[in-house]
Amino acid sequence: MSQQTGKLTTASPGVAEMMDELGRRAREAASELALCPGSQRNHALQAAADSIRDSADAILDANRADMEAAEKRELSTPLLDRLALNAERLESMATGLETVSELPDPVGRVLAEWDRPNGLHIQRVAVPLGVIGIIYESRPNVTADAAGLCTKSGNAAILRGGSESFHSNQAIFRSLAEGLASAGMPRAAIQMVPTTDRAAVGYLLSSMGDTIDVLVPRGGKSLIERVQAEARVPVIGHLEGICHVFLHESADQNMAREIVLNAKMRRTGICGAAETLLVDRKAASRLIPGVVDALVDAGCEVRGDEAVREIVSEAKPADEQDWHTEYLDAVISVRIIDGVEGAIEHIRLYGSGHTESIVAEDEVAARKFLTEVDSAIVMHNVSTQFADGAEFGMGAEIGIATGRIHARGPVGAEQLTSYKYVVRGNGQVRP
Repeated sequence: MSQQTGKLTTASPGVAEMMDELGRRAREAASELALCPGSQRNHALQAAADSIRDSADAILDANRADMEAAEKRELSTPLLDRLALNAERLESMATGLETVSELPDPVGRVLAEWDRPNGLHIQRVAVPLGVIGIIYESRPNVTADAAGLCTKSGNAAILRGGSESFHSNQAIFRSLAEGLASAGMPRAAIQMVPTTDRAAVGYLLSSMGDTIDVLVPRGGKSLIERVQAEARVPVIGHLEGICHVFLHESADQNMAREIVLNAKMRRTGICGAAETLLVDRKAASRLIPGVVDALVDAGCEVRGDEAVREIVSEAKPADEQDWHTEYLDAVISVRIIDGVEGAIEHIRLYGSGHTESIVAEDEVAARKFLTEVDSAIVMHNVSTQFADGAEFGMGAEIGIATGRIHARGPVGAEQLTSYKYVVRGNGQVRP
């Protein structure tokens, strides 16, 4: 605790001064951004996309340095996959920025309007949040996604990526800043914390309430827990992605196999990957063998309850902790339950509120599942890997929010706005 300021921080004076300056500049930029027309923000995003392409060699060189360091640290395969960049992923970053630029302007939207008996005309109008702090790990593409969404929604951003992707993030940031500045945007509209010192994160969380309006964390459980515990400003984020696929007794056998295989194995390290498979007892013997065979053939470890292991010998024993676990790896837990009610109850007890999918031909069962499961995203006959802002047509996202305040589900440009009320009259005074 600093005696001079009363702020909760262990940051050195140098780190504190650096972070305060980032915050001051961001607040000034936010005021300017709020007045920038949508056409200018769109032009800036297109310029940033061009700059990413022009800087591809430098970005990939920086990423190679990060990958070499990560391999020496023996990071897990899923983390290495998140960290790695190639020409295809860079192009995806650039096209993502262009896609965001083509979306409708989220700022200035009239969300609702009505007239009062006294002649007042009232509008609820979308406005930027202000200054957004974004803390993330591993994935360098988040640098571009976050910068693009904040620019589109008229917000200034302070970005703090993980130490494992430091060089990649800095190279992407320099490219983005050059593109945005060429379009006349304030240079402090997007800023990157220029140090790997963890004290900078602590200061960002606890001591910048005067300059940061909201924090968005994106990363592993330990990061999210720290942000939620230490933050002194509102947080938009999720703790875990314990996603479920439920195979109803009416599920088509081929569809069930393909959806489960994709939901688990397409990319095991993303928050939308399925971690638990629930199977209706009435169809367990029909559905489980083919699904498990496909998972095992794809290199997935299957852990099952006693009833599952009676059907397929390949399954290892699952225990209570498995139902609570976000593996982020080629591992899935399988449980046999009793109908839709059993699936809903299991998800209520063990789910994280992220994404759940039912595979069913029975529309009544599907409707019950979609209505009664209380998660940010619920699906019918769809892989959970579609839990993604780009797949929702948002262009990009900076996370999946599982809370119930403000944003829920993919956090895109529209979710990075708040609103104000505009009231027009013709001389009314209140009696």
